[in-house]
Amino acid sequence: MEYAKALGSRLRAIRQQQGLSLQGVEQKSGGRWKAVVIGSYERGDRAVTVQRLSELADFYGVPIEHFLPEADESQHSATDGTSRLVIDLERLKEIRAVEGAPLARYVSTIQAQRGDYNGRVLSIREDDLRNLSIIYDEDADDLTRKFTDWGVVRQAE
Repeated sequence: MEYAKALGSRLRAIRQQQGLSLQGVEQKSGGRWKAVVIGSYERGDRAVTVQRLSELADFYGVPIEHFLPEADESQHSATDGTSRLVIDLERLKEIRAVEGAPLARYVSTIQAQRGDYNGRVLSIREDDLRNLSIIYDEDADDLTRKFTDWGVVRQAE
C-alpha cells in the first residue's frame, strides 16, 4: 500500500506542476481520464496497471520512470537559491531550430534530471548557464542577452 501511495504522490505532483485540477485532466483528455479514477490513483486507493501508467505518462508528457517511487530522489531537489534565468518553454518552441536546438536539448535534459514537467517555464541555474555558454561558445552575459533578444527569458517571479 505504501508503494501505491508513493506512486500516487508522484502522479499528483506532476498533475499539479502542469497546473491541472482533477477536473482539468478529465476535460483536457476529452473524458478519457476520469477525475474520480485519477484521484483514486493519486490517493493510492486504486492500483494502476503498467499499461495505464504508461498511457498516463504519455498524456502528461513525462517519462514513466518519474512516477516510480524507486527513482532517484535527488532528481527532485528544490532550487538551490543560486542566480538563475527563467526560460519560457512555450516561446522556446517558436525559436528557429538552428538557433534554439542546443537550448531546447539542454532544457529537456534538465527537465528529466529534475523531474520538472510544468510545461511553461524552467529555471536555468548559474552552472547550467556556464554549460550553455560552452555549447554556444559565448560568455554568459552575451548568451543571456541573446536569449533575452529571442524572447525566451522571463523575469524571475
